Amino acid sequence: MKATKLMTTATVGALLFGMSAAAHSANWRYAHEEYQDDVQDVFAHAFKDYIEENSDNTVQIFRFGELGESDDIMEQTQAGILQFVNQSPGFTGSLIPEAQIFFVPYLLPTDEETVIEFFNTSVAINEMFPELYAEQGLELLKMYPEGEMVVTLDEPFTTPEELRGKNIRTMTNPLLSATYRAFGASPTPLPWGEVYGGLQTGILDGQENPIFWIESGGLYEVSPNLVYTGHGWFTTAMMANQDFFNGLSEEEQQLVRDASDHAYEVIIEHISGLADDSLARIQESSDEVTVTRLTEEQIDAFRARAPQVEERFIEMTGDRGRELLDQFHADLEAVMSND
Repeated sequence: MKATKLMTTATVGALLFGMSAAAHSANWRYAHEEYQDDVQDVFAHAFKDYIEENSDNTVQIFRFGELGESDDIMEQTQAGILQFVNQSPGFTGSLIPEAQIFFVPYLLPTDEETVIEFFNTSVAINEMFPELYAEQGLELLKMYPEGEMVVTLDEPFTTPEELRGKNIRTMTNPLLSATYRAFGASPTPLPWGEVYGGLQTGILDGQENPIFWIESGGLYEVSPNLVYTGHGWFTTAMMANQDFFNGLSEEEQQLVRDASDHAYEVIIEHISGLADDSLARIQESSDEVTVTRLTEEQIDAFRARAPQVEERFIEMTGDRGRELLDQFHADLEAVMSND
């Protein structure tokens, strides 16, 4: 479970076979970043089921490691080897710098109902992001939340000072590194397949992920101190190769959009209560696990460091990033006003 099954030459050859006829093939290929029954896998299977129930097309799903790491499956999608990919902005940030906005700490609320309403109504997500993805040859079909981020560490912490010198694994995302640097830690970019071993050997002191991934990846076994800092949600995006999508008939394009909408509805229901259930299973599995939920006063010490990360985001993305950030704030204000 912890080992990464890297893509072989034979696998590449099998995928490339018939690639020129991909748009006409009844079998569409879809890769994501997670394990069996994790959130992205549930979304992918809901998408697959809708496509296959409403057309003669089939969808072949590849889970984490079966075609390589996150960077690999994005390259394959841009090359047209894969028709669909599910990848978080944490990895897409190198391709689309504005996607790193999800790693500005304390930008999104932690309340699940408010987060979902934001994703449903946000102008930034539903109108601005599709244009940014299109510039990279990608048809953005859905962005959706997976769960609140939880930090695991070799010891509990409640202040930024207690993170000083701690090597925290981050995705290969400059803004996420800036966030943990602002928090006082030493960010350590590392591929997902190396995280468990890094924690086990002490190369890493900690990492962050939604609680269901901490469970499914067994990270609590080697990093048992869970800290809820309230600094953000893990967000992901499902997209298609744009040349492939544009080559579909209008009816098939609508089928894909409808399948994406259906999968989104399934996943929103799926994540309800998922975090609590995952934490309960973790606590049942290990007596060594500790759970720390920061108080509002403790959170304020971390939140006070967020503006410097916003500034770094604008430095990285310029006027477009500033416009996107302003729209995020406006969208969030609208949701909070409705509440």
